Amino acid sequence: MKKPLSTSQIVCLSLLWLALCYIVLVSVERIDGPVIVTLIMSALFVFLPVYKSLRKKK
Repeated sequence: MKKPLSTSQIVCLSLLWLALCYIVLVSVERIDGPVIVTLIMSALFVFLPVYKSLRKKK
């Protein structure tokens, strides 16, 4: 069984995801459907493990 993520790991993952979103949104010519779907999918890949880890800590 995997250990839950530490608080510093959760903060680091969240900040890295925010940096990724900033880079994507600044570099894209226009914000359309594929860009929004990509950001939502990346959020799911980042925050589902974070959510599961927080539930394990309780």
